[in-house]
Amino acid sequence: MKRAYILHGWGADSSTPWIVWAEEELRKKGFEVHSFDMPNTDEPKIEDWVKYIEENAPKIDENTYFIGHSIGAQTIMRFLEKSHKHIKVGGCVFIAPWLDLIGLGSEELKIAHPWLNNKINPERVLDHTGKITCIFSTNDPYVSPKEWKKFEEDFGAKVIIKKDFGHFEETKIIPEILENIK
Repeated sequence: MKRAYILHGWGADSSTPWIVWAEEELRKKGFEVHSFDMPNTDEPKIEDWVKYIEENAPKIDENTYFIGHSIGAQTIMRFLEKSHKHIKVGGCVFIAPWLDLIGLGSEELKIAHPWLNNKINPERVLDHTGKITCIFSTNDPYVSPKEWKKFEEDFGAKVIIKKDFGHFEETKIIPEILENIK
């Protein structure tokens, strides 16, 4: 059976409108869907979030797909990076992913510091999937257009750019998710 694990972004939860929509649509397509409510969402910590996936996504194989928003995408990459080399997943769809951020205040920068400074190894992530799709917005206040090229070049990602969707927090439907998970 195909499965999808969905991770929300920083300060959010599984009731984010597009997550609720994606759950319903994926279930209609026969997927087993798990949307996580990550721990300490207002002050996310790498170790806690990665451990949460390890504990709550026990079955990972080529029928497994990950969908992550913002820091949720970072978490998925970090989980894959440290996974056993023989684990392969069907693919990943990242909404507003980032390796660097813009537009943060000093308190947010303190929280983001470990995420920004503990770099992700693209090769280790790609050991586990060659299918990454990234969906970006032209007016994202946190994710610079420079990130688009990084994901395309470093991760071989298919990049989709949507006009004026901000950071996707209030977005209700993202059809590109379904189009990129088969």
